[in-house]
Amino acid sequence: MRVLLAEDEKEMSNALVAILKHNNYSVDAVYDGADALDYGLSENYDVIVLDIMMPKLSGIEVLEKLRASGIHTPILMLTAKSQIEDRILGLDKGADDYLSKPFAMGELLARIRAMGRRKSEFTPNLLQVGNISLNKENYELSNEKSSLRLGNKEFQMMEMLMTNPKRLISTEQFMERIWGYDAEAEINVVWVYISYLRRKLESLNANIRIKAVRGSGYSLEEI
Repeated sequence: MRVLLAEDEKEMSNALVAILKHNNYSVDAVYDGADALDYGLSENYDVIVLDIMMPKLSGIEVLEKLRASGIHTPILMLTAKSQIEDRILGLDKGADDYLSKPFAMGELLARIRAMGRRKSEFTPNLLQVGNISLNKENYELSNEKSSLRLGNKEFQMMEMLMTNPKRLISTEQFMERIWGYDAEAEINVVWVYISYLRRKLESLNANIRIKAVRGSGYSLEEI
């Protein structure tokens, strides 16, 4: 399960990331509302955890913009105990749940598990763009007549592209989400994997293509 954690207190964030990873979650951590919005818009997360009090954009503002953009990912708001009005506002704006600080880690994990189950009830396992489908269970990329299985990183890149058709995804976003901030991989590894995916789409006679925008990134476009 993939979790986006937006918490500006870095010690708290590091502790939450460690616990989530220990419980086999894949976590992206950001420290302000602008990054939370950027990540929330450009990636397919199972759960988003937003602290209300963040620099640049508040958690409420991020929530509002994500919902206005059609992002339906379950969102858990972290609030101070005294922020009753914020809790009410968050729920009214489309939050799925909230948790007051300080909280027990076990409760946070239970809330995330429950929200992840809720999302899985409504999220299709098959992504479709043009004449190409991507099966999220077995990593198969296919057309009506044939299919092939993608490697793990190929699948993650294709999933990002097919979840966000026509939306530009930067090389840095691919690196951060798939290889991680501390990865030793060189940035040109993204181009290498894009080349693999292009060849596989071509072999399937796809009517979609991965378009490169020089110096900016890649997007999935119908031909």
